[in-house]
Amino acid sequence: MKRTREYLRRFTRGIILALIIMMMFTVLLATVELLVILVQELVEPPAYLLGIDNLFAIFGFFMMILIALELLESIRAYLTDDALHVEVVFLVAMIAIARKVIILEVGDLEPMRLVGIASIILALAAGYYFVKLALRKPSPSQVTHPPE
Repeated sequence: MKRTREYLRRFTRGIILALIIMMMFTVLLATVELLVILVQELVEPPAYLLGIDNLFAIFGFFMMILIALELLESIRAYLTDDALHVEVVFLVAMIAIARKVIILEVGDLEPMRLVGIASIILALAAGYYFVKLALRKPSPSQVTHPPE
């Protein structure tokens, strides 16, 4: 049993390392692609001006890279601490929904979909707040009482 557990731990660590390497490669390629797109858009006439559609596409791409970096941090934290950090998961979700809001064409959506997106934002914000609150709060075993 102990041997199986050690084998499983090593296997999991190997998979996590492979994921980190692939994510690093993906972030590097996405960053280079963003740079290429940005340079191409700046060089095209009218020079040094970006249209509103191009700005939304570039911001969406930028946010996608930030999501990938947060996922990379989450994977790294799991590898080093052997625990999934809920705070990082909330941050990834919040960045993902922010990306969605940035690239959203509000005029094309029905009102209930907007209410749904707003509900997701509020739920994530509340969840993140309570996670941060729980992380700051000392556990009952850490609380010291003054002598009587």
